[in-house]
Amino acid sequence: MTTVPARHDTPADTGAPGLPPGLDGPARAWLADALTEAARAAQAEADPGGTWQIRFAEAGRRCGPGHADAARVELLAAARPGVADLTALYRQGTAAERRAVLLALGRLEPAAAEGLALVEDALRTNDTSLVAAALGPYAAAHLPAHAWRHGVLKCLFTGVPVAAVAGLSARARGDGELGRMLRAYAAERTAAGRPVPHDLTRVLALTEEP
Repeated sequence: MTTVPARHDTPADTGAPGLPPGLDGPARAWLADALTEAARAAQAEADPGGTWQIRFAEAGRRCGPGHADAARVELLAAARPGVADLTALYRQGTAAERRAVLLALGRLEPAAAEGLALVEDALRTNDTSLVAAALGPYAAAHLPAHAWRHGVLKCLFTGVPVAAVAGLSARARGDGELGRMLRAYAAERTAAGRPVPHDLTRVLALTEEP
């Protein structure tokens, strides 16, 4: 039976850089090796078989669904893929892999045009996990006002808590146009005999602050 080195499974190692806390020994060992491969690829040493991309796809099975997002984000941060590779990972990936790409955008900071294309694609879906991931720090910093407002409304439409929207307070504060859109949506809901989401009231209050 293979013995996992103790250094991968000791309490002192739970805060090791790049390794999400809570991973068991085998998962930590696997991710440590995967991060090394990703870092080598970033330095253009060699990655003829796209090894780190294979590790990216394997993360859910190797680290478990509860840690897959964090593991994939760390792999992307280590590999620092170019726009073409990042876009391919998103376009060809599963929903979980797409979510990880979106979550990593704030770490990778790709050129706004390329990164925003992925954010905007996610906001067109009805997958609430993608919508929530799309409205992270990258969108807070780069998404134009019109698209950002519609992203907030998309959260209300789909039931995504607005707590998922990074920078909500700063961007919504004093935004009269967002306030107008929220009041119109609330009026539509009321006229149809439907409840107004509690989160709408919260965001509307922000728009009325100076």
